[in-house]
Amino acid sequence: MLRGEDEDASELKIGEDFLKAKCLMNSEVAILLEHRYDQMKQMSGDSTPLPQVFEKSLQYVKCFSRFTNQGSVKQVREVLSRYQLAEFELAVIGNLCPETVEEAKAIVPSLKTKGRGHDDEAVERLLNDLLMIKKFE
Repeated sequence: MLRGEDEDASELKIGEDFLKAKCLMNSEVAILLEHRYDQMKQMSGDSTPLPQVFEKSLQYVKCFSRFTNQGSVKQVREVLSRYQLAEFELAVIGNLCPETVEEAKAIVPSLKTKGRGHDDEAVERLLNDLLMIKKFE
């Protein structure tokens, strides 16, 4: 594990535990929480209030989800996975949906790392793929 001063997300030095972690986009979390919400409502009936933290979490991810259709969310993960992004890069791009290459590289500085295959043309293709999914959602 890296110590704090050795960590640098722009160079993908984020610690071994974090590199292995599965990061979810807000849209994926929203789907999971909505499913759990339905289960909880069925089990308890409509009269039992849900925990406030659960409701607030669900509101948050629904508010900040860029994709709402379950098929689109799955497609976004599949498309972004093709670009060999680290999990946290995938989640950041899927959550924020940058519109330009410059914006993408500003919010995910590790895309600038040489030798990773993320030249401006590859990032532009990635962004266009996301835009197409969003258009047809």
